[in-house]
Amino acid sequence: MFYRLNGAKIYTDGCFRKADIVVRDGVISEILYSDDAFVAEVYADKDIAFYNFDDCYIFPGFIDVHVHFREPGFSYKETISTGSRAAARGGYTSVCTMPNLNPVPDSVENIRLQKDIIKNDAVIKVYPYASITVGQMGKELTDIDALSKEAVGFSDDGKGVQHGDMMRAAMEKVKANGSIIASHCEDNDLLFGGYIHDGEYAKVHGHKGICSESEWGPIARDVELLKETGCRYHVCHVSAKESIDVIRQAKASGVDITCETGPHYLVFNDMMLQEDGRFKMNPPIRSEEDRLALIEGIKDGTVDMIATDHAPHSAEEKSKGLEKSAMGVVGIETAFPVLYTHLVKTGVITLEKLCELLNTNASKRFGIGGELKVGQPADFTVYDLGKEYEIDPKDFLSKGKSSPFTGMKVYGKCMMTVCDGQIVWKA
Repeated sequence: MFYRLNGAKIYTDGCFRKADIVVRDGVISEILYSDDAFVAEVYADKDIAFYNFDDCYIFPGFIDVHVHFREPGFSYKETISTGSRAAARGGYTSVCTMPNLNPVPDSVENIRLQKDIIKNDAVIKVYPYASITVGQMGKELTDIDALSKEAVGFSDDGKGVQHGDMMRAAMEKVKANGSIIASHCEDNDLLFGGYIHDGEYAKVHGHKGICSESEWGPIARDVELLKETGCRYHVCHVSAKESIDVIRQAKASGVDITCETGPHYLVFNDMMLQEDGRFKMNPPIRSEEDRLALIEGIKDGTVDMIATDHAPHSAEEKSKGLEKSAMGVVGIETAFPVLYTHLVKTGVITLEKLCELLNTNASKRFGIGGELKVGQPADFTVYDLGKEYEIDPKDFLSKGKSSPFTGMKVYGKCMMTVCDGQIVWKA
């Protein structure tokens, strides 16, 4: 494919400049800034297509290091095909898929089964995690030596590794292989049957709460193990103010730790919950104090990236209220407009900072994706930031429709997404 995108502002070298992008054979062949001469004759005999994107913005393809595409094993919830197309519609060109599948990617054979589906069905770049423990049961380490060659990293997401000795052993193996652990930090002994945040809403409405220590306690434990092992370590879906404090202090002490949070934790607090399964996820939406601590963590660099934890379920599984519904909501098609509307347009962070959170930091940490540069793979997304609309799950390409952002008015519509030069989404 050979085409040119005209008139947009592109994000490169940490800032936005008006420029045209020429894509040829899957890579960015030219970036022509407004003060560069463009010789039309160069393309006179070529089959080149032109796309006009005046007043739009072109970002490097977004990276989500935490998604659930549910295949193999749970294709009634989502598939690699539907999940990757939903990601493309949201502006994502690289995602990392979590291992709570059937079969669990706990062996080379099992992860290659998943990778075969990815090769055949994905429209973007999909990088699977391998599980830390066999069957995600927390009792026996997987063959980390062999799996390191197949996986983007290691996670038992959906379950926390409960025993420090097991996590230490995993860290030592992962460290030796130069890989990374993406940890779901949750102490099962502190859950007590809870399913939303142990805060004011739970008290007022008679719900069982999940305390914040169930999250920050395992993070604090693992920080001490990291000091021993030197493993590269990433904390999934941070939701609590105490977790931010632990991670901030760990970074200051030189521990090799990064973390993510999700859009829903940055926009909602527990007093905004409704008696609806679309507000139920793990960890839960917490207090306003927690929300503000997460935002402060973004501002000071404690929070490195924003990941959606896109977790589709069937309509039936999400129709049973806060207590009985399955944990998890979808978000990969709405993340950028929600974040742009609530964080950038309100002046909380800059658009450049949002690019760091959705691309740059994840790319550096996980070694995937890349920048808008000549010679680089053409992975980018085009957004019209002036477009206002209401989020309607009926429009989602994901099989999952349960979103806490349903009915929210947002700005920013994805006009096109390109992965390896192929147009994988166009409005």
